[in-house]
Amino acid sequence: MNNIILVVCSMLFSLLVLPISIQTGTATVKNKQKPNRLINEKSPYLLQHAYNPVDWYPWGEEAFEKARKEGKAIFLSIGYSTCHWCHVMAHESFEDPAIGALLNKYFVCIKLDREERPDIDQVYMAATQAMTGSGGWPMSVFLFPDGTPFYTGTYFPPKANYGRPGFAEIIEAIEKAWRTDRQSLRRSADSITNHLKNMSADDSSENLDPAWMDEGFVIAEKIYDHRYGGFGTGNKFPRPVVFDFLLRFFNRTGNQSALDMTEKTLAAMADGGIHDQLGGGFHRYSVDPIWRVAHFEKMLYDQAQLISSYLDLYLVTGNKRYAEVADKTIRYVIRDLSDDNGGFYSAEDADSPNPYRKGEKTEGAFYLWRLEEIERLLGKQRTDLVAYIYGLEQKGNTLDDPQNEFGDTNVFFRRASLEKAATKFNIAEDQIKEILKESESILFEKRQQRSRPHLDDKIITGWNGLMISALAKAAVVLENPEYLQRAVDCAEFLLTNLLVEQRLKRRYRDGDVRFSGTLEDYAFLIQGLLDLYEAGHDPKWLRQAIGLTKTQIELFEDERGGFFDAVQSDDLIVRMKEEYDGAEPAGNSVSALNLLRLARITGEQLWLDLGRSTIQAFGSHLKKHPSAMVLMLSALDLYLDKPRQIVVAGDPKNEDTRTLLQTVQSKYLPNTIVLLADGGKNQQLLSSYHQFINSVEKVEGLATAYVCEDFVCQLPTNNVVQLVEQLSKRR
Repeated sequence: MNNIILVVCSMLFSLLVLPISIQTGTATVKNKQKPNRLINEKSPYLLQHAYNPVDWYPWGEEAFEKARKEGKAIFLSIGYSTCHWCHVMAHESFEDPAIGALLNKYFVCIKLDREERPDIDQVYMAATQAMTGSGGWPMSVFLFPDGTPFYTGTYFPPKANYGRPGFAEIIEAIEKAWRTDRQSLRRSADSITNHLKNMSADDSSENLDPAWMDEGFVIAEKIYDHRYGGFGTGNKFPRPVVFDFLLRFFNRTGNQSALDMTEKTLAAMADGGIHDQLGGGFHRYSVDPIWRVAHFEKMLYDQAQLISSYLDLYLVTGNKRYAEVADKTIRYVIRDLSDDNGGFYSAEDADSPNPYRKGEKTEGAFYLWRLEEIERLLGKQRTDLVAYIYGLEQKGNTLDDPQNEFGDTNVFFRRASLEKAATKFNIAEDQIKEILKESESILFEKRQQRSRPHLDDKIITGWNGLMISALAKAAVVLENPEYLQRAVDCAEFLLTNLLVEQRLKRRYRDGDVRFSGTLEDYAFLIQGLLDLYEAGHDPKWLRQAIGLTKTQIELFEDERGGFFDAVQSDDLIVRMKEEYDGAEPAGNSVSALNLLRLARITGEQLWLDLGRSTIQAFGSHLKKHPSAMVLMLSALDLYLDKPRQIVVAGDPKNEDTRTLLQTVQSKYLPNTIVLLADGGKNQQLLSSYHQFINSVEKVEGLATAYVCEDFVCQLPTNNVVQLVEQLSKRR
């Protein structure tokens, strides 16, 4: 396959020497340009391109039929509305009348929002990575009318630049190859399609091996940045699944290095410019190794997972700083990403109007500050203190400015501790805290007056499921009933609006519900419902989780083990299985955890068998590349651990019951199920699975805890000290 691809790519690049008579123009003025078909879509990303001179089609049969009828190739452009380089390519190429004319002449052009259709994006991303060795967005794919790809890439500048060929040249070269040597393109398409099919057909008969977890830890240690935290030495990406694995590994083995790597990384992120120090929440990633300068978009799925990571670290260490970071992130999501009906929006853009360069829209503009403006707002004395703590400088502090956008502006990052500031300025730490609190409030309110980044206000089922998990965990760890209610509201919204005829839909926006739910939508929402059940013990969430799990099995199960990532569809040239727990965890990893949790809640062998077979389906991959699926390693940790349940008998409205539940939930117990024998509907449901729960009751009229392994319990206790002792006996 690789030889064929190299031949075709070489043939295409050899055509790039053709003289091109393209003069790139300026962006088309929206109100003078007739809208294309995207004007009828709901996706914010597609609507951003509705006034391009490109004759865009949304993904659908109309576009493919036109390509077949006219004998044209398809140009497929994939991105999302808060993608910085998608904006760049749009302004440089898709808004250019000359390039638009070329695309319209030679191709049928399709725009796709990857967040609405991750199933389609996944297939062509795998093709792009196989053909080029890398991937990303915007993704540019040339297809036969049957949907098979023959040439792929990501961002192309309008003219040769950044070591990349110019987009106009690419268009001309591919058009010539389409006319003169279509057979070579066909061979390339067939080869890459067969490669994708072979990827999805890979199965495993490996026996589950705890050594995979050891090897996953060793790899994490090898690539860990001991100086700055994080993994790797270049751009730093938050990958919360790694923190989940490392904390579980610490819990299993007592290996201090696993905890140290997690704590140093999360502490560095909390101090860095990747963390919005004024408003809360985390940006997508850091463009430097020291966490200072971010790629400034904010994604819901990052917020949700990092909330859980910081809460777990707080439970392990007892350091309240991590609880505060989680709480501040939640408040950002509630403030800026909440829909009035209960759901949560997808993302905020990196770009926004620049307050210092009128008429320009640049990356990070909403978050960056000139020191002189801060001094006008705070005065010289307070500014000196704030600048010392947050690393602000007269000439700016952004280190590197490849796009010449940052200039003399500053990103807030924690450079000095309160203790050092107290020594330098001879001020008590408590007084410094008050000055900082007041100063941050003034700056935040001033920032709120700026033009905000674009908000992608579509509601994605899976990402909202992750947020339900975060809120449910925060409700019990932070003892905040508001967060539990927010999680309930979100779950009610999803199940009311996005569960249609017992099938989940992927996206809601402005009352419009579309697209079949993917595996991640089911898995993430089921996880959220299980977390919500354990947080509030309302049996309806457990019933919903079980019902959705049965539907997931019906729609996605692969008879060889595990689950396909998408429903069977004519849209897909192949059904795939994600083998990487990345910025978002793989649907199969979360599914394995869900199934094993259901097995421990209900005692049903079916869930245990499916959980084991899901892990086993990726056994050969875990053996070769354990660090690629670290959340699947977390599922393996759960499977190999002894089943542990803690049953609290009592009325959840009573203080003694809440005290026992809080005692349990204030501990880091990743493989433990917490159940409530409330003497009512919840206990009746649990008793239908476990007969012994029917007999669980309060002792001497007081709420009572039963600490059990495999439903064999220690002596019941209603004494908090004794309960803590029983919890500590494990390992």
